[in-house]
Amino acid sequence: MKIQVLGGHGGLAQGCSTTSFLIDHKLLIDAGAVASKLSVLDQSRIDNILISHCHLDHIKDLAFICDNCFGVKGKPFEVYSHTTVNDIIKRHLLNDIVWPDFTKLPNEMNPTMHLNNLIPEKKIRIADYDVTPVKVKHPLDAMGYIVENQESAILFTLDTGPTERIWELARKNKKLKAIFTEISFPNRFQSVADVSEHHTAQTLRPELEKMPSDIPIILTHLKPNFRHEILKEVEALGLKRIHVLEKDGEVFNF
Repeated sequence: MKIQVLGGHGGLAQGCSTTSFLIDHKLLIDAGAVASKLSVLDQSRIDNILISHCHLDHIKDLAFICDNCFGVKGKPFEVYSHTTVNDIIKRHLLNDIVWPDFTKLPNEMNPTMHLNNLIPEKKIRIADYDVTPVKVKHPLDAMGYIVENQESAILFTLDTGPTERIWELARKNKKLKAIFTEISFPNRFQSVADVSEHHTAQTLRPELEKMPSDIPIILTHLKPNFRHEILKEVEALGLKRIHVLEKDGEVFNF
């Protein structure tokens, strides 16, 4: 699988875009940067979108990808998430107040976007991939995803604090090739990380013991204003298998 990190930060600043991973040019995980990073033609080639949770940095470009591809794409974007998340998207984003409801435009029989509800830990076939959604430790029914094709499996926790179940499933997966997970705050903001259910280096350390050994770990979601401080604290962990995202646009092949 080819993983293109369209946006890999926990905030929006010059040179830092919010979360979006594009798999093989056609499966999108989270919509924090897709509209600003891809041409309209490339946006229209995306068929399926997995949304981890409803925070703005993960859903905001659903509004713009619909706007850009309205009348361009011959079929709706199929968006998959927990029912809690889909309800929030409808109520607070695509609500005909903040933004047009593209689940009904141009009409309900032929919308620009179709929302699909996922059941945690129920594997679903989406195009060429088997996708397992797993609840993680983050507000409002947030989920991570294990995405598999015939050769490989890639795990994305997206936003999470210390969690358990996704690592239990990861340790059983013999095809697992990489883990994309998060670190958001420096250690001195541990109380903020705890309340918001994110990681620091000091909570990530014991989390690594839960993960399958010898699997590469790519860290994303660093807050731009704390990036250099977080990098020093991750480096102090002294683990060679950790790769901190250097910049948006990085591409990984597994």
